[in-house]
Amino acid sequence: MSPAGERPSRETVLDAFAVESESDRSTLERYLRLYPEYAVELVDLSRELSRETSEDDAPLSAVDQELIDAAWSQHANALPTAGSDPFAALTADDWRAVARKLDVPRQVITALRERRVSLLSIPNRFLGKLAEAMRCSLSQLQMSWGTAPLSAARSYKADGKPSAGEQVSFERVLIDAGVSDEKRAELLTEAE
Repeated sequence: MSPAGERPSRETVLDAFAVESESDRSTLERYLRLYPEYAVELVDLSRELSRETSEDDAPLSAVDQELIDAAWSQHANALPTAGSDPFAALTADDWRAVARKLDVPRQVITALRERRVSLLSIPNRFLGKLAEAMRCSLSQLQMSWGTAPLSAARSYKADGKPSAGEQVSFERVLIDAGVSDEKRAELLTEAE
């Protein structure tokens, strides 16, 4: 089981107990004497192994089936749908309008559109304004962040195959776009 002198791990002890041919009281007591540090887990496993399972093969009643169907329908309706990509729904003119509304250079909007910016680095306040400008919900925006190919909306003639670079921080994109320190500080704050 373990090298000489070393106590076996919890998983090793529980695995050994689970495969015992007899998992009766005497087997449990023997394991509890040998491995008192795993007493709670051994007792729980012993109870689980000795638990009787119901083999009720009777079909569900109509009422039970309706309850299950209603619960499942409610659960399915609560799940977010993949839906359309809010980034793909916007035209070039729409993106210009988003840049004007957010008062950021189009270079920043392009980086956001291509998801080159780490979502976690973008302040929630800015994300909310971006979602509003894009006419989508904040959750739609967040859910779609990792789903689109990076340069799907653009085409290039290049020698090599394009690759998706690593994401950078929102602050790095603002710095690279030449956003002033004051404007950058305003965009990076969480509170209004």
